[in-house]
Amino acid sequence: MPTMETENNSNISRAEQLKQQANEAFKGHKYSQAIDLYTQAIELNGENAVYWANRAFAHTKLEEYGSAIQDGTKAIEIDPRYSKGYYRRGAAYLAMGKFKDALKDFQQVKKLCPNDPDATKKLKECEKAVMKLKFEEAIAVPESQKRSVADTIDYHTVEVEPQYTGARIEGDVVTLDFVQKMLDDFKNQKNLHKRYAYQIVLQTRDMLRALPSLVDIVVPEGKHFTVCGDVHGQFYDLLNIFELNGLPSEDNPYLFNGDFVDRGSFSLEVILTLFAFKCMCPSAIYLARGNHESKSMNKIYGFEGEVRSKLSEIFVELFAEVFCCLPLAHVINGKVFVVHGGLFSVDGVKLSDIRAIDRFCEPPEEGLMCELLWSDPQPQPGRGPSKRGVGLSFGGDVTKRFLQENNLDLVVRSHEVKDEGYEIEHDGKLITVFSAPNYCDQMGNKGAFIRFEAPDMKPNIVTFSAVPHPDVKPMAYANNFLRMFS
Repeated sequence: MPTMETENNSNISRAEQLKQQANEAFKGHKYSQAIDLYTQAIELNGENAVYWANRAFAHTKLEEYGSAIQDGTKAIEIDPRYSKGYYRRGAAYLAMGKFKDALKDFQQVKKLCPNDPDATKKLKECEKAVMKLKFEEAIAVPESQKRSVADTIDYHTVEVEPQYTGARIEGDVVTLDFVQKMLDDFKNQKNLHKRYAYQIVLQTRDMLRALPSLVDIVVPEGKHFTVCGDVHGQFYDLLNIFELNGLPSEDNPYLFNGDFVDRGSFSLEVILTLFAFKCMCPSAIYLARGNHESKSMNKIYGFEGEVRSKLSEIFVELFAEVFCCLPLAHVINGKVFVVHGGLFSVDGVKLSDIRAIDRFCEPPEEGLMCELLWSDPQPQPGRGPSKRGVGLSFGGDVTKRFLQENNLDLVVRSHEVKDEGYEIEHDGKLITVFSAPNYCDQMGNKGAFIRFEAPDMKPNIVTFSAVPHPDVKPMAYANNFLRMFS
């Protein structure tokens, strides 16, 4: 009979082997596999703080910051002197924009490793970020007194210098010729003149403001409709989608399901392209808000820095205003519900409740609007906490009830990177579609889009691989502090 001690020793050495395998998977960017292996190691030896801290790091790579914070906390409980526990948790807080919580953890790292130059550097950056935040809070104008920046701009008065050779809009109408010239300029890394950027963004704002929070789309019999997921500033992959599936037009309409910007360093090119097609032909392109169409995300993940660098500070405010006008969800032919994140923490939500949401604001931290933008499906039934730390996880039973109560057939959502560019879950009732291949130049995933043909509206999924882009790294414009961790 093996003694308790022998069994214990055997578990400990097996757990170490699993950790080594997990580390290898992590190095190969196979983060989900790494999480599974660290989990197995934890099941054999749950008292090793290293396993928890390593798993926290893998969760961070998959943007599962809520889970990373839990694992970092557990590592700290097991060994309060293990600096990596605070380090991993601090990094996850940071990624969520919780700078004050991050600061406490990095102060602790510095205390435990007083001579570590890396810890010193990160603490300094974190202190700067908190100071900046306090300053911004101190000078912020109350919402009720804020004047719309869009109302202060008249693009007609912006002068175009004679030496400007880029795309031009003649008069007030955005034409296909203009859009194609603009795309060529963007391809060659040329900027669009501010005058035309203002015109596109302001015209799009007027169109979006007039829409309801839930938009109904009708696809006539014999026609098709394409749904794309997150593009995340990957402009050259967006061009590839148009190459594969045709440019947006009245006969070839698209819905882009949120997260147009951030992370990829061509976010401005992506958003101006999508907005320009919307101006050219409103029924050619539909746009939904994602969790990254928000000030807090844009501040951290690069869009704000990119806009400031390529255009100006006033455009930062302008985009923030326009993002607040984006609809939150779409229903295609009364059958397919399309939303960026997912479903709700309560049963009984009707389409009329979504239509009634006052969306003209920054996303709140809870409630229907937050859940539409942030939630994720889970394999098990019921509801669970969100691995992201915002929104929730919902099971197949939740999906089926929502579809039944609203007389719908299918939920299509985005929000999560998938190896094949898509995943079908909840007994075929829910499809995740993600359109940024080789996400952040390191995930190795495919991208996908879904074509629906009317009247049967069966999803036809097309996958594609990443294409080359100029040598500008993802997150090139991101918050300096966050870049240190990427």
